[in-house]
Amino acid sequence: MAEPIVYGFPRSTFVNIVRLVLTHKDVSYVFNDLEPVMGKAEHLALHPFNRVPILRHDDFILYETDAIVDYIDEVFAEPRLTPKEPRARARMNQWISAVNSYFYPYMIYHVTHERLVFPELGIASDEKVVAHALPKIEIALGAMERELAHDGDYLLGSELTLADFYMLPCTFAFGLTDEGQSMYRKFPSFCRWRAGMENLSTTRTLRASLPPREPIPHAREWATSHRPKC
Repeated sequence: MAEPIVYGFPRSTFVNIVRLVLTHKDVSYVFNDLEPVMGKAEHLALHPFNRVPILRHDDFILYETDAIVDYIDEVFAEPRLTPKEPRARARMNQWISAVNSYFYPYMIYHVTHERLVFPELGIASDEKVVAHALPKIEIALGAMERELAHDGDYLLGSELTLADFYMLPCTFAFGLTDEGQSMYRKFPSFCRWRAGMENLSTTRTLRASLPPREPIPHAREWATSHRPKC
């Protein structure tokens, strides 16, 4: 089979979930940067809902991050990142859903966009959006802190799973903001988990391969298309 192709843009949280999983499984892949064509016909032919990531593997095209990482974990060799035991697998899926519903929307859409993405494009932050998000992020981190009150290194204890790689990119981006750095100090178990994940050879390898952080040109339209209304 041909090398997989990952379509997206370099700073996308969900694109980097997929790239972490491929890197951890030592799968060689091609990254196709869609930035110049985001929202245009070439992009929409791959993803009709105008999002990323997209995976192409031979003649098979797949979008939605959950579906992509499940496919990668099934198709490519060990190390397996999905638990075999039903309750552990359910717990992993609970964390993935929590990232989608409670972590990513507030860490990224609300705070990271307002503090990093929009100012890089000369768009002023909306302080109401940030203020609305911070208590919700604190609740999410508190839940994670309680779950991490075990001796293991990962969300499910001693077993590294897709959930850990799902959680890492949005906590990394939020950690670049002043609010993130201040809030993280309240959660020592979370900080221990995050330090361990950042120190994985997988994470270091991917970080080294990424280009320098630059403004996201197509994000200019986000200020009107999907900026939270608070």
